[in-house]
Amino acid sequence: MTDNGSLGLVETHHVRLFTDDDPLILSGGSALGPVDVAYETYGTLAPGRDNAVFICHALTGDAHAAGFHPGARRPGWWDNLIGPGKPLDTNRFFVICANLLGGCQGTTGPASTDPATGRAYGLDFPLLDMADFVAVHRALLAHLGIERLLIALGGSLGGMQVLEWSLLHPEQIANAAVIAASSRLNAQNIAFSAVARRAIMDDPDFNDGRYAETGLVPRLGLRTARMMAHITYLSEDAFSEKFGRTPHPERDKPGFGIDFAVESYLDHQGRVFIDRFDALSYLYLSRVMDYFDPFSRPNSTDAIEADPVKFLVLSFDTDWRFSTHHSRRIVRHLEHARQPVTFREIPASSGHDSFLLPVARYHQTLRAWFDRTLSEGLR
Repeated sequence: MTDNGSLGLVETHHVRLFTDDDPLILSGGSALGPVDVAYETYGTLAPGRDNAVFICHALTGDAHAAGFHPGARRPGWWDNLIGPGKPLDTNRFFVICANLLGGCQGTTGPASTDPATGRAYGLDFPLLDMADFVAVHRALLAHLGIERLLIALGGSLGGMQVLEWSLLHPEQIANAAVIAASSRLNAQNIAFSAVARRAIMDDPDFNDGRYAETGLVPRLGLRTARMMAHITYLSEDAFSEKFGRTPHPERDKPGFGIDFAVESYLDHQGRVFIDRFDALSYLYLSRVMDYFDPFSRPNSTDAIEADPVKFLVLSFDTDWRFSTHHSRRIVRHLEHARQPVTFREIPASSGHDSFLLPVARYHQTLRAWFDRTLSEGLR
C-alpha cells in the first residue's frame, strides 16, 4: 500500500464457500454447489474487527474495486473512492469487495461448470434472488471471521443488495449506504432490461444458452444490450456536453455507419464489454433486479425495527434510470420503520453513472458520513 492515495498492486482471492455435500440452498429452493467466490480486500482489519466495510457492486461490476492488477491499464472501478487518504480511507477501514453469485469474474455463475454434466450450466443455472447474493456475502464474512460490518455500501444493484442485507440481517450491519438504487423497478426500467435480454437471446450465436460449447459468443446481442444500457446511464446534459452533434472524424459522407461521435462512443462501449462480461450473467443478474421488491413482503421491516441500522440514502438529480423518486421511496419505508435515515440528493451532470465518479459534493458527503461511522463504532 502506498501513501499517495493509490493502493498499488492488489490481489484477487478465491474461496470455495459451498460444496456438493454442503450446498447453498437458494431462495427458490434449489441447491447449488460448489460455489466459488472471488474477492479482494484493502486495508487492515482492526484487532477488534470493528472497521470492516463491505462493497456491493453494480450489475456489470466485479470484485476489483480499487488498486491495480499486474499488467492492468485501468484501476478498479471505484478507485477514486477507496484508498489511503481517499473518502473510504484504507488507512482506517478494512474494505471487502466480492464478485456476486451469478457473475462471471471468478464467482460461480451460469458460465461455470455444472458438476452433474461436466459442461457449462447455461440456462440450467437456477434463477436467483437478491437474498441469494446476501447469503453468499454472509458466508464470505464468516470465512473471514467478521461477525458485524461497520458499513455496507453499494450503488445501483449494489445498493439493492445493501438494502436487502439490512432488511434480512440487520444485526450484521451497523451502517448502510444505499446509492442511486431502487427498492422496486418501474415498468420503464423493466422494459429496458427486457430489450437488452431479447437482443442477447435473439443473437444467432446464443444457441439456447449453450454458446460456450460452440466456442462462440453472442457478440452482436451483448454489444447491443450494452449500448442501449449505456444510454440510460448518462444524462441528456452529459451526452450534450461530451458529444453534441459532433460528426465522427472519419465520416466522409452521410450513411448508415458511424457518422457521429456519440455513435462511435457507444460502439466502443459495446465492443469492450464483450471482452469482459458474459451474456448469461447479464440475463440472470438483470432479472434479479426486475423481481426485487422487498417492502412488498409481509412484515418486511420487522427485523430492522427490532435491530435498527443507520442509513445513508443518496440520489443524483440527473439520474433518470433510478431517479430521486426511487430513493425517496426507500427513505419513506425506512422512516415508517423508524430507522435513522440521512438522505441527500446530489447535484451532478452525469446521470446514473455519477455514483462511480469523483463528484465533489458526493465524495464530501461520503467522507463526512464515513468519519462519523468510525467515530461511533459498532454501537
